[in-house]
Amino acid sequence: MAKRVYFAFHYKDVIDFRANVVRKHNFLQGVEKAGYYDASIWEEAKKTSPLALKRLINKELENTTVTTVLIGTETCIRPWVRYEILKSLERGNSVLGVHINSIPGKDQKTKANGPNPFDYIGLSVSEDGRTARPTEWNGTKWVYYSELDQFAIAEQPLDKRNKNWQLSYWFKTYDWIADKGYDNFTDWIK
Repeated sequence: MAKRVYFAFHYKDVIDFRANVVRKHNFLQGVEKAGYYDASIWEEAKKTSPLALKRLINKELENTTVTTVLIGTETCIRPWVRYEILKSLERGNSVLGVHINSIPGKDQKTKANGPNPFDYIGLSVSEDGRTARPTEWNGTKWVYYSELDQFAIAEQPLDKRNKNWQLSYWFKTYDWIADKGYDNFTDWIK
């Protein structure tokens, strides 16, 4: 059965065509062949208020089980991408990252990989290991993320408790070209 995947990305990567290469890579033969439904939102959402955008993201995340972060040059600094990632965790989605700068853009050029957003956001695990509070790196230190409160997580072992963990500790990233995303994406989202 096909998974419902939410794609988080910086809209600039749609303009450069890189994000769409991943999002639409296997749809010519239908959803079942692709192995997933695309539940991401488009740039039109930026024309709404922050509260309306949060509601739109939350609604689009409904009924998804996987969030794929398409990592371009500026993805890690985009506040709405951070919200999409952390909201995905709050609701229990599996999360993974896919570097897309190795995909030729509309100018047919590639770029060096952008910074991994999972290095700049994290979870501060509670003393009992059953809840976590989202955190983000502000350039100097880890601070609590202000857009979401503490939420339940799978119980963590003793050595993970009372500590802040970068999301890169838990979540894999792939490179679309080097890791043969066209052939392997369906396996990545299992």
